[in-house]
Amino acid sequence: MSSRTSLTHQLGYAVRNPRRIAPHVRRLGRDAWFRLTSGDHVAYYRAVMRSDTAHDVEGAVGSKNHDRWLALGKLQYDYLIGHGLAPSDRMLEIGCGNLRAGWRFIDYLGQANYYGIDISPDILLAAQRTLVDHGLCDKLPHLALVRNLTFDFLPDEHFTVVHAHSVFSHSPLQVIEQCLAHVGRILHPDGHFDLTFNRTEGEEHHVLREDFYYRTETLVRLAEKYGLAARFMTDWEALPHKQSKIRVIRAV
Repeated sequence: MSSRTSLTHQLGYAVRNPRRIAPHVRRLGRDAWFRLTSGDHVAYYRAVMRSDTAHDVEGAVGSKNHDRWLALGKLQYDYLIGHGLAPSDRMLEIGCGNLRAGWRFIDYLGQANYYGIDISPDILLAAQRTLVDHGLCDKLPHLALVRNLTFDFLPDEHFTVVHAHSVFSHSPLQVIEQCLAHVGRILHPDGHFDLTFNRTEGEEHHVLREDFYYRTETLVRLAEKYGLAARFMTDWEALPHKQSKIRVIRAV
C-alpha cells in the first residue's frame, strides 16, 4: 500500500475524486490553524472534534449517515459478544464518542459496569443525548472528560474489558505509548484491551495529523515494552471495516 502522503497517491486521488478537492483544501487550512493554535496533539484533536461535532455529530465519529453509525456500533458490539463479553464485565471504552457502540454495551452490561472517556466535551454532550434517546439513564454509565490517557483517576486492576475503536487511527505514536504505559495498571489480570488501528505494510505515515498508519509489529513491540502481550486479531479482518485490530493482555 502506497503512502497517502506521496504526491503520486494524492494526484491519483484528485483525478478519481475531483469533487473532493475543494473540501480537502478547506480542511487542510482549518487543520493548519488548529495545529498553530494548539499546544499538543490532544488539544489539536479536541479542536478538530469541536468543529466536526458542530457540523455533524455522527460524522464526527466517522459515520457518513445514521445507518452507518448504527452498523459500525453493532459491528463492535457483536465482535465482543462473540468473544465472550458478559453482563458482569466491567468495561472501559477509550474514545467513547457519542456512544456509537457504547449505548449497546451499556444496555447489555450490568448497572454501572460501563465507563466511557473522551477528550472532547462536545462529543460527550452528544453521548448524554444518546443515553436519553435510548432510555439508558437508569443503567448509570460513567462518562468522563480526560486530558490524556494516563488513567490516573481510575482504580487498579478494575476493568475486565478495555476497548478503543478508531482512537489510535487518529493518534501519534507518543499518545499510543502513553496509553500502553498505563493501561496495564487498570486492566484486570484476566482482562483484555482491544484496539483498532490503520495498518500499513509500508512506510508509517499520517495524513493531516488526523489519520495515522502503523505497521502491526510497531504496536506489538510497543506493548511488549510495557509488560503487555499483543496479538493481531485475524478474525476481525474478515469483517466490513477498514481498520485492523490488536488484542493486548498483561504478560504472564
